[in-house]
Amino acid sequence: MALFEYVSLFVAILFIILWRHNKNVLIPNWPIIGMLPSIWHNQSHIHDFVTSVLKHHGGTFLFKGPWFTNIANFILTSDPMNVHHITSKNFTNYGKGTDFHEIFEILGDGIVNSDSDEWKQERALLHPLLKNKSFMIFLQQTVQKKLENCLLPFLDQASKGGQILDLQDILETFTFDNICTISFGFDANCFPYNFNELSEIAYVKAVSVLEDTILLRHYIPKCIWKLQKWLQIGQEKKNKVAQQDLHQFLSTCIANSKAHEEKRRLRSSEDVNESHSCLLIKLIMKEGLEKEEIIKNEKYVRDTAVNLLGAGNGTISSGLCWFFWLLSNHPNVEAKIIQEIRDNCENQEEDFITNLSFEKLDKLVYLHGAICEALRLYPPVPFEHKCAVKDDILPSGDVVSPNTKLIYSLYAMGRMEQIWGEDCLEFKPERWISDRGQIIHVPSYKFITFNAGPRSCLGKDISFVQMKMVASAMLWKFQIHVVEGHSITPRVSVVLRMEHGFKVKLTKRII
Repeated sequence: MALFEYVSLFVAILFIILWRHNKNVLIPNWPIIGMLPSIWHNQSHIHDFVTSVLKHHGGTFLFKGPWFTNIANFILTSDPMNVHHITSKNFTNYGKGTDFHEIFEILGDGIVNSDSDEWKQERALLHPLLKNKSFMIFLQQTVQKKLENCLLPFLDQASKGGQILDLQDILETFTFDNICTISFGFDANCFPYNFNELSEIAYVKAVSVLEDTILLRHYIPKCIWKLQKWLQIGQEKKNKVAQQDLHQFLSTCIANSKAHEEKRRLRSSEDVNESHSCLLIKLIMKEGLEKEEIIKNEKYVRDTAVNLLGAGNGTISSGLCWFFWLLSNHPNVEAKIIQEIRDNCENQEEDFITNLSFEKLDKLVYLHGAICEALRLYPPVPFEHKCAVKDDILPSGDVVSPNTKLIYSLYAMGRMEQIWGEDCLEFKPERWISDRGQIIHVPSYKFITFNAGPRSCLGKDISFVQMKMVASAMLWKFQIHVVEGHSITPRVSVVLRMEHGFKVKLTKRII
């Protein structure tokens, strides 16, 4: 028998042994290629697959990547004690890691990509701005105006004609305009005022293309996506075009913001209302950058703009889409929300939208619980990743070596019985409400949608205000019916959108 035949026979026997050994294993570890085939095979439903793997392994699992690639071994967890340890108790030992900047290239040197002193500085600048009362009033007025002038009239027109709408596209466009106004003082006017069908706008769609790239870079070997980037093929080619479209749009936004601010400053100080300054200008002013320095720091300004846009666009629309879909399957919950709105917000003497003050929104406790429940089951950002600086041992007993990546799955955590009980898969707003009718506080390392510890989301309050305003206004005016037979599945991306959109019909609600 020739040498080649002996080798072939040996390889065949080896793979038969490995196959028999791994056939009952949920995620087999193969020689050379590691566990990557299981990820590729289950890519279309990766979040549910990861959830099943974590449940099978008690909440923490060591993923072994292919040999000689950047996809090294990493720890995957949904254990709240591990998450608490990573995000709070031993916070200083877990940063972004060396690969983070390359994977999240589009975010540049903004707050999301920052670590250590740079992150502390950016957070110290943002925190007082986002918590400022005048900013919250500006936010409320912006959303109110867009609801009254755009979203509700558009939906009203569509309901009369019985049109099928993609509510996901509509809400993404709506929130895109809002975040541009809030962040840059510049209404992008992507939402149509003439109530025609939404047109596809390059810089709006660019955001989802960039998000897809970020996810793919997590589990495609670096050598492959780097080669794609060099050759300008595949997803990396789409990424470059999307990056150019977004940067071109943001350059216009930044120029408009600075021109608007200069005009304001030329007026007398008595006419200048600081509450009308957008977030970008407020940040630049707090940095103390003069005009010449702003020109020199154009990249910093643009990176800041990208981070503001990323934080306030897809996450809000994603949360609202899953909320409305869950309500369509739970009419009893919808009825309770409508009754709560009727009891607390209805006023015959005032327009409903105008009457949505912060005080009225705070009274919508059941609505707040329903939104929390939707965010628990379908967190807009389904996973987060960190990288260890030094050796460590997690509460689960797993050993962490320096430069080890750790990924905690927010999606899986919302589906764990040890966190939420045996009814964890049920949509139950009541789990958030105490016997006294108040919202129950759940520790952030369990309800992880807004992250936890020092890096918890600064925009949590802003998110709830926007979602409650949009949800209450739409539910008061319309009944939302999902088109029969329309498939609803999570999209594989860093923001949990719906794969096939959210096709609905609207009918006017009779109150």
